[in-house]
Amino acid sequence: MSVSPPSTASSPSPATPSRLSGRRLGVWILLLGMLTAIAPLSIDMYLPSFPLVERALEVAPGTLEFTLSAFFIGLTLGQLAYGPLSDRFGRKPPLYFGYALFTLASLGCALADSLTVLIIGRFLQGLGGCVGMVVTSAMVRDRMGVREAARVFSLLILVMGLAPILAPLLGGWLLTFWDWRALFLVLAGFGALCLLAIARGLPETHDTRHEPPLRLRRVAGNYAYLLRQRAFVGYVISAGLARAGMFAYIAGSPFLLIQFYGVAPEHFGWFFGANALALIAASQVNAWLLRRLTPSTLLRRALWLPPLAGLGLLAMVLGDQDSLVGFSLGFLLFIGSLGWIGPNATACALATHGQMAGTASALNGSLGFLLATLAGSLVGLLHDGTGQPLALVMACCGGGAWLTHRLLIRPLALAGSQP
Repeated sequence: MSVSPPSTASSPSPATPSRLSGRRLGVWILLLGMLTAIAPLSIDMYLPSFPLVERALEVAPGTLEFTLSAFFIGLTLGQLAYGPLSDRFGRKPPLYFGYALFTLASLGCALADSLTVLIIGRFLQGLGGCVGMVVTSAMVRDRMGVREAARVFSLLILVMGLAPILAPLLGGWLLTFWDWRALFLVLAGFGALCLLAIARGLPETHDTRHEPPLRLRRVAGNYAYLLRQRAFVGYVISAGLARAGMFAYIAGSPFLLIQFYGVAPEHFGWFFGANALALIAASQVNAWLLRRLTPSTLLRRALWLPPLAGLGLLAMVLGDQDSLVGFSLGFLLFIGSLGWIGPNATACALATHGQMAGTASALNGSLGFLLATLAGSLVGLLHDGTGQPLALVMACCGGGAWLTHRLLIRPLALAGSQP
């Protein structure tokens, strides 16, 4: 017996944008940005500690990259559960559970005495912290149409984009005064702060009075329905591959910059922060361009940048012309392009799935982080003491993102059926 697809009307839910304006809208976006920042904080603040953790736990160089993979696996699996739960029970209950789990897992990581315990703790961190990415996107879709949603997602990058700038700097600063375990104590405190913000300042946006009972067969049917939607899959995979290139950079840059090029751990954050600034700047330009251009148009143009940056890095490495400056410029172009790609792809993917925004947001996020996990793990598996594995993975991700859009979305654009 097949599961009937839910209504895919594109109109926002009863909580419309008019109910939030001015200062209230700004506070709402700030709170959502805080909740989504927990993932980049958990990743980026931890990166400068890789060499110290490897020595403390007595593991081989490159091994700590598997703790990132465990975090990504938790992110991927958790989102698949939180999406349907938020559609059925509302947006706030899953937030309480997820951030409580994240807080406890962070404390567990701080007490880890082996690589195995740290990997388990990082997995649970991802399993809890990913709730913010699912529910915040669904909340935006609850209130906004496609173009307005793309603008809000761009503004969210402005808020959450501070995390990749400040987190490595904070991590490097903490490491100069305390042990690496202090990083996870800070993350536990941030998780507790998020729980307080959810309770005191975040309104519910989803009316669940008419939602059907939550059954596994219905959930599976909804996911199967979304996977049959060519446009949804095209937007999700193309943006996911571009983000996977960024996570390859996240996994491989600590070794490349700190150990290969000799950048001091306390200075690592400046390189990371420059890329985050490029991401923020591109997202704000994107918000301005959305006044004149559609999200699908901006996305199509932006997807040329990751393959250009990735292939440029690969050509540089294969030609024995690699340098710290060359890698830095390639990273800047690749990461900056995501400020155009992310907001527009997410808004387009969720545009026609308002009645199941949580489920659609979950599948969008989980598929993206599955690709990120594969990319990050591949960098670790191919590790050879040079920058070639990182350049190769980033080039493949960038080229794959452009090709996926070209094959799945471009024909729809020519037919005039894009949102």
